[in-house]
Amino acid sequence: MTEAELIEQCRKENRAAQKELYERFAPKMFGVCKRYVRNREDAEDILVEGLFKVFDNIDKFKGKGSFEGWIRRIVVNQALMFLRKKHNFNLTVEVSNIEVKTNVSVEDELAEQDILNLLNKLPTGYRTVFNLYVVEGYKHREIAEIMGISINTSKSQLILAKKRLRQLIQKNSQYPETG
Repeated sequence: MTEAELIEQCRKENRAAQKELYERFAPKMFGVCKRYVRNREDAEDILVEGLFKVFDNIDKFKGKGSFEGWIRRIVVNQALMFLRKKHNFNLTVEVSNIEVKTNVSVEDELAEQDILNLLNKLPTGYRTVFNLYVVEGYKHREIAEIMGISINTSKSQLILAKKRLRQLIQKNSQYPETG
């Protein structure tokens, strides 16, 4: 079934098409959820709620841009709503004038699971800003609005997330930092 046919059948609430959509997109979207939360059960809840919203709002997809991108945005928003309920991002500390070395190249050699394991070791605020900025491509202004924090907090959380990731990589790596 083509993507267009799948979308059309889901709009008609065809159960077989809904099952196929789930099977086609759930594994990748579960990976998205796992980047935002540490707990597998929380990621599963976010995935189910996100895909339910996809089915509920499929009439709003107008075919502009990729369907997968549209689903991803819904799932990311669901993850952010989950995190907002569990965490107060306004309690993060703003830090300025942080110097961070950028010469670690070990990240390129890490497997996906290794990256998830490292992200899971970050505090929630760091992990969320890192995902939104680095993976999803949001700007600091957008992250600040989404999370209810200042732009400077978003920037400092990203800097601190990168710094912490570098430290974790160096600690877990056989490769010493150069430079």
